[in-house]
Amino acid sequence: MQYRTLGRTGVQVSSLVLGAMNFGAIGRTTQDEATAMVDAALEAGINLIDTADMYGQGESEEMVGKAIAGRRDDLVLATKAAMPMGQERNHRGGSRRWLVTALDDSLRRLGVDHVDLYQIHRWDPATGDEETLSALTDLQRAGKIRYFGSSTFPAYRIVQAQWAAREHHLGRYVTEQPSYSILQRGVETHVLPVTEQYGLGVLVWSPLASGWLSGAVRAGREITTHRSAFMPQRFDLSLPANQARLDAVERLAKVADEAGLTLIQLALGFVTAHPGVTSAIIGPRTVEHLRSQLAAADTVLTADVLDAIDEIVAPGVDLAADEKFDTPPALLDPSLRRR
Repeated sequence: MQYRTLGRTGVQVSSLVLGAMNFGAIGRTTQDEATAMVDAALEAGINLIDTADMYGQGESEEMVGKAIAGRRDDLVLATKAAMPMGQERNHRGGSRRWLVTALDDSLRRLGVDHVDLYQIHRWDPATGDEETLSALTDLQRAGKIRYFGSSTFPAYRIVQAQWAAREHHLGRYVTEQPSYSILQRGVETHVLPVTEQYGLGVLVWSPLASGWLSGAVRAGREITTHRSAFMPQRFDLSLPANQARLDAVERLAKVADEAGLTLIQLALGFVTAHPGVTSAIIGPRTVEHLRSQLAAADTVLTADVLDAIDEIVAPGVDLAADEKFDTPPALLDPSLRRR
């Protein structure tokens, strides 16, 4: 396992992170299976676990809490807030009112008195940066969180939040968690240059592109992945973007074979090769899935392999642009760009 410094925090974290989104109903994972994955991850050298309050509406946090009981100090624990938790309109977002409550709920579910990294799951357009950063700074001073970060923020919002922290003498986001894979490289154009400029640690999610780069999606085979069952539009080959992804996967598989690697090793080795990336978050549903991904822990891609990847998917290009999560709202909602 490789270890990197998380931004400017001085905290050493593994280059692979155990993501717990699939713990519980989302991944049909039992507590015993979740605990077995945590055991295997820690044994392999992973020391950072990432979850969120909205994963299974708290179920993932509860399962993580039970799995890490008695060894809290052996790992870096991260969770997130701001996504809706039920139908109540104020049980979401980045307001002080909600974040104070949400964190207490997360700590209770996790069975801990603090988290190491508390992340704002998505930028909340309804809440000013000063409001959110002020609440997070107070929670940090109270000892309930050690650091705080953002997740899937547009580049200009990352810059704005850094400015607001300095302007109002508040704590700042020290990490960002963007979506990044060989098939979705748009963050190379805007987000990663900004995070490098501000010295943020970067924990990338979906490095296997929702399963496209797992080796389970290949030409001539029926697509039967877990993700395709509840997100069929992302795997509908009648759509040009999905056909482009399949074509790229077939070419990438040849690159991996010639390099003596699995497609998973190629995919994870690619994202962790970027100097702006600290770690890649893997989200296995089973111990078998986890072990296939752990095989990439020490993968270092050579320059010729990275060049071959660039030939297939050019730097800064998203093959499925409509699946981006950091698009400015005005590009998605016509009413926001019309008087």
